[in-house]
Amino acid sequence: MTSMTGYAYEERSTENAVVSVEIKSVNSRFLDLTINLPPYLNQLESYYRARISEKVCRGKVDVFVRIKELESDAEISADTNAAKAYLDAIKKIAEATGYSSDIPLSLIISQPGVLNSNRNYDVSLYKSLIEPVFDCCLDLFLKDRAREGENLKKDLLKKLDDLCRCASFFKEWQPKMEQLFREQITAKFKELLGEHTDENRIMTETAALLVKYTINEEIVRLHSHLDAMKAEIENNPAPGKRLDFICQEMNREINTIGSKNQFAEVGAMVITAKDSLENIREQSKNVE
Repeated sequence: MTSMTGYAYEERSTENAVVSVEIKSVNSRFLDLTINLPPYLNQLESYYRARISEKVCRGKVDVFVRIKELESDAEISADTNAAKAYLDAIKKIAEATGYSSDIPLSLIISQPGVLNSNRNYDVSLYKSLIEPVFDCCLDLFLKDRAREGENLKKDLLKKLDDLCRCASFFKEWQPKMEQLFREQITAKFKELLGEHTDENRIMTETAALLVKYTINEEIVRLHSHLDAMKAEIENNPAPGKRLDFICQEMNREINTIGSKNQFAEVGAMVITAKDSLENIREQSKNVE
């Protein structure tokens, strides 16, 4: 089992650059992946997107690849004609407005097209610099999600045990409910008819109540859902969506048991079961 939340950061230095990779993720119903690369390396986005998608099924994942170059081989050229044209235009504006201060050089060179940078980026070279850093960071990220996933698994199994105890209580109470219905009807008949009670009538009324209020089918389905949930938690590496679906089915059975219930003891256990199920549902939202 893997958590949808995780974080990792890795940074390495070479003679010419410092390369860092950061990966972080939070909960999401689907895989929502964003790759942030320097603009000149955008063509590598599909490659790193595929690398992440191979390992991650769900979650909002943000990947940041940063490169700080210690030396630059950029070629800088100056367009002197453009600089003169800007200077002449600025002088005319100064004369027209009565501005007499000296025109700073920084104003001229900051104009578009005065200074131009020309550089050829070797994408394969940058990829070779990023690759070992990315591999290490991705491995740390997956381990962080797996570590948190193990904690979630333990917590889910504990909450599942609580819910299993509730289901066992319902199962134990099923025959007791039949006996209590019989006792209540017998007492009511004796109150009205004294000793002239009809045993067959008592059995008929008891059967009618059991048809209306029996929870046997709900108990059977609830135990089936509990077995399915335990199997998903222990065997499925990415059970998040399945757990959510099973929680919906279990909630339906517990609600039905609560609506049919006629006894305070069962009602109290229904509340406990719904609380345990809600805890499982909330926790399953963190699972991939």
